[in-house]
Amino acid sequence: MKNTQLLVLVALVFIFSCNNEKKKDQKADDAKPNVLFIAVDDLNTWISPIDNFSNVKTPNFDRLASMGVTFTNAHVQAPLCGPSRASIMTGLRPSTTGIYGMTPDNKIRREGNPATKDITFLPEYFENNGYHTMGIGKLFHIHAPDSLFNESGGRVKGFGPYPEKRFVWDGFGKGIRGTHGRTSTDWGAFPEQDSLMPDHQSVDWVVERLNRKYDKPFFMGLGFLRVHVPLYVPQKWFDLHPLESIETPPYLVDDLKDIPPVGIQINDLPMMPSTEWAKESGEWKKIVQAYLACMSYVDYELGRVLDALENSEYGDNTVIVLWSDHGYRLGEKGTFAKHALWETATKAPLLFAGPNLPKGKKINAPVEMLSLYPTLIELSGIPPYERNEGNSLVAMMQNDEGLDEARAITTFGMNNHAIKMNGYRYIRYEDGKEEFYNHSEDPNEWHNEAGNPKYKTKIDELKALLPKVNSKWDSESNYTFQPYFVEQKKRVNGTE
Repeated sequence: MKNTQLLVLVALVFIFSCNNEKKKDQKADDAKPNVLFIAVDDLNTWISPIDNFSNVKTPNFDRLASMGVTFTNAHVQAPLCGPSRASIMTGLRPSTTGIYGMTPDNKIRREGNPATKDITFLPEYFENNGYHTMGIGKLFHIHAPDSLFNESGGRVKGFGPYPEKRFVWDGFGKGIRGTHGRTSTDWGAFPEQDSLMPDHQSVDWVVERLNRKYDKPFFMGLGFLRVHVPLYVPQKWFDLHPLESIETPPYLVDDLKDIPPVGIQINDLPMMPSTEWAKESGEWKKIVQAYLACMSYVDYELGRVLDALENSEYGDNTVIVLWSDHGYRLGEKGTFAKHALWETATKAPLLFAGPNLPKGKKINAPVEMLSLYPTLIELSGIPPYERNEGNSLVAMMQNDEGLDEARAITTFGMNNHAIKMNGYRYIRYEDGKEEFYNHSEDPNEWHNEAGNPKYKTKIDELKALLPKVNSKWDSESNYTFQPYFVEQKKRVNGTE
């Protein structure tokens, strides 16, 4: 009898102990902040908290900036959506993975790529650490790998809605069919109502889920399609930006005269409108107006998300990050596109808000989008992921640590890199040709100083910081819009 009583007592103690541990784990999960992860496609830094270009109307970006920290000098790891997003989601540089072009979402992680075959994607890492994960819209190149999220809202195909006929641009420009891809670049007021925009429907999905109750912290991804071309939004957003008030960005006609041949090849985009065409046709201000209108539309949808979060039970315990996959040129360097290693293509907005972060702070030091993964991990109080190649920005946001050493590296194709540090930009192409710009004297990067002897020490310093690993192109990664990248992949992978 005594033995039986003793066994019962031990069992009760064990059960009680397990229940206590379960409650402790539940409390720990309850204490973890939720994460709202917002991607905006093709958004440059013209928004009001950063450049405030041409009196842009983006009050909700200002609102988010007042809630936390704005990085005014953040740079992407690739000036193209596919490799940029793959870098953010894997925590690895393009030069490590060989993902230099567009790669199907389901092919990023696979046995054929030694760098990514066993990588844990950012949302997965949160799931592995007790989070309920959700996502809608464009987060990876298309949406996300199959079954990545516990709940997926998917993504509307393409970048519509589209009118029956294009307003202005034919999609090919001077490009050659079969050699250059067709682009969705076009601009005009369409459709009639915000509710017809896929982004509006994505926000409806997010708002509905912010009104639910969860038994664990959540990670929610929202990927906006605008301001990606075509630059179509309802007329009311154009009305905010009267054509007579529109500024155009700085432009120098012979800007490319001192650019190395590889840089010229990369910038060869005959399917895109050229700045000279836009000037001669009278369309330049209209393109800028359309881009600003799209910004104001996305700002409105962002406001709907912030309202829903504020009115939910999660408003005080949610980390928000908003980012873009690259910058966008609106006439700078002769064209309307991303696709370059210059400042206007690599720089993009990055904003954080949430518990234990300063409010209304701006940081002007250069940082990398690669830092998103480790920063969100640290802000959420979950263990670091040892595979991350980026550095957390938490200490910089909270205590201004690392400002003087801050730098950002962008890669476009194999062994073509740019580095931004201490007000300088250094670009080195695969053939060893270089560009160098002193932004304090030449903020528009009009004058390549790579051959100027007075900058030799600085150039050597920056050159030493470029990636030492330059992987060959991943076999599933392609970019066919520019012949240079098609040729480079064949050449370096030995597939000619």
